[in-house]
Amino acid sequence: MSVPFLVELYDRLPEFRLGDDEDLWTAGAQGALREFRDAAREHYTEGTLQRLLMTGAVNARRAAARAIGLIGTSESVPTAATALRDEDPLVRHFATDSLWELWFREGTEEQTQRLQDAVRESDPAKARAELESLLQEAPKFAEVHNQRAIWFFKRGEFARAIEDCETVLRLNPHHFGAAAGMGQCHLKLNRPRAALRAFRQALEINPNLDLHETVRALESLGE
Repeated sequence: MSVPFLVELYDRLPEFRLGDDEDLWTAGAQGALREFRDAAREHYTEGTLQRLLMTGAVNARRAAARAIGLIGTSESVPTAATALRDEDPLVRHFATDSLWELWFREGTEEQTQRLQDAVRESDPAKARAELESLLQEAPKFAEVHNQRAIWFFKRGEFARAIEDCETVLRLNPHHFGAAAGMGQCHLKLNRPRAALRAFRQALEINPNLDLHETVRALESLGE
């Protein structure tokens, strides 16, 4: 299947520009995204999409980054993480979004749905109970640990959140979200050096994060 076909599929999507409201764009593009997903799944293997993301022309890389987020598996995480340093800002943006999608789909289909339900659960106790149940069943599902870290952070249990973030990074060393979250926890605990290490780790994984000024400010404390 030729590269131009994937680009043709991509070009049928509503135009997305950096700065657009992601949720609004997605809501308006649901039908087109389903068509793009189904066509990409029918005509492309995951390996081909990975190769296009690494070596294709810019529109092919954009299309591959989108498609991997829709149909990829955890096998594509290293490739998508590499694309965080692509020269094209849209490729980097789509790769970031795709990584979050891939992380949420690391479990079975049922586990993924339960994780999504737990994240949307408005009752904190019920959300925690579902996360704990999932971790009993799938202790290597890194994103469940990450979501529990977020749960702890929101309740001021920063040390416990750090423990979960460390687990996430052992299971998934590409998880810039866990590294950045760990930095925020260390800041809350008045540990600037540890926060700096964590933020540097996050930026090493994903240099597009809005953490550069924070790192410079923390570095200045040691001068």
